[in-house]
Amino acid sequence: MRARTIRDLDPADLDGRRALVRVDFNVPMDEDGTVRDSNRIEASVPTLKYLLEHGARPVLLSHLGRPKGKVVPRYSLAPVAPILSDLLGTPVQFLPETDTDAAVSATETLEPGSLLLLENTRFLPGETKNDPDLSRRLARLGDLFVNDAFGSTHRAHASVVGVAELLDPAVAGLLVESELEAFAQLRNPRSRPFVVAFGGAKISDKIPLIEAFLERADAVLVGGAMANTFLKAEGHDMGGSLVEEDAIEVAEEFLRRPEHRLSLPSDLVVAEANAPDATLSEIVRADRVPSDRAAFDIGPRTRETFEHAIQQSRTFFWNGPMGLFERPGFDSGTVAVARAAAEATAEGAFTVVGGGDSASAIRQAGLAGAVSHVSTGGGAALEYLAHGALPGLEALDKAGK
Repeated sequence: MRARTIRDLDPADLDGRRALVRVDFNVPMDEDGTVRDSNRIEASVPTLKYLLEHGARPVLLSHLGRPKGKVVPRYSLAPVAPILSDLLGTPVQFLPETDTDAAVSATETLEPGSLLLLENTRFLPGETKNDPDLSRRLARLGDLFVNDAFGSTHRAHASVVGVAELLDPAVAGLLVESELEAFAQLRNPRSRPFVVAFGGAKISDKIPLIEAFLERADAVLVGGAMANTFLKAEGHDMGGSLVEEDAIEVAEEFLRRPEHRLSLPSDLVVAEANAPDATLSEIVRADRVPSDRAAFDIGPRTRETFEHAIQQSRTFFWNGPMGLFERPGFDSGTVAVARAAAEATAEGAFTVVGGGDSASAIRQAGLAGAVSHVSTGGGAALEYLAHGALPGLEALDKAGK
């Protein structure tokens, strides 16, 4: 799916007009309101600069956290405004309102060269229900709509879908454009071998994606707690390891396929199940996990196998850590995948890291700039790769017809 973008608009469609921009400023914050990771804010800069350079007056909508339709002060977007202002080098006004007449008045008096950031859309009860009345109130805030919140585009919410169906033009921003271009190469790889690495905890979250990539990929590497479920499906006792019991039957079905292309760990790093201590960890065969131990990372033989496969790839996609990467001593598998991805990129491979924990992991390894693309969308990335469509994109497509 190719969405119309702001580049497709005549400059006259932007000059002096209020551009209602759905951004994704759902960033981690400390209790005192300090933003811990500004990557999603930084990702919005190209679109906002483009709009400003073409005379538009950007009005920004975003959610933060899950306040469930109530005003929860710790989920206010106020701390984002000064960070965005510094990144853009231009004033960013913050208004602690969203769908009110006062907010509409603020958009109408917004000076050229300035931006207006409105309060958390999820403070509004109808946001997550795509309430038509709320959509109409939000549509009063702009003359055109820009969706640049890829990480929220799989949500059929009022600020993503409802507004897009009411404003004309309604187009994608540059961040969404770059995400779609990257994922198009994964849905139809230009270069092979095409290798995929899956990690994280749950198979059930990724069944459609595993299904899709078992058909497209030349190899699918499986680590993290996902691997425990597959290993148990093979008949191995996984001790106290995290296993998704409800997904064992699905894992068995995947493994029964004649050419399933799944590569599972041959060895694991294990430690005491209830109090994992990396200094007391040991390496065991994947089919020999002691009853009082649990797997917290892939082992060295598996790391070597996975590294080789990734280094030989010409197209590579990674989603999910290989272990408990947040704890030193259980991060070796995840770091190995990150380094192998960087090495493959240096050799000319096209490499994409999915959002969520994978994006955090590659940044933690200091290698985010060494791969082709790091997605800002976790769930949105998985859904798009599996199905090729997202509610927010379909709304833009409908608006363009």
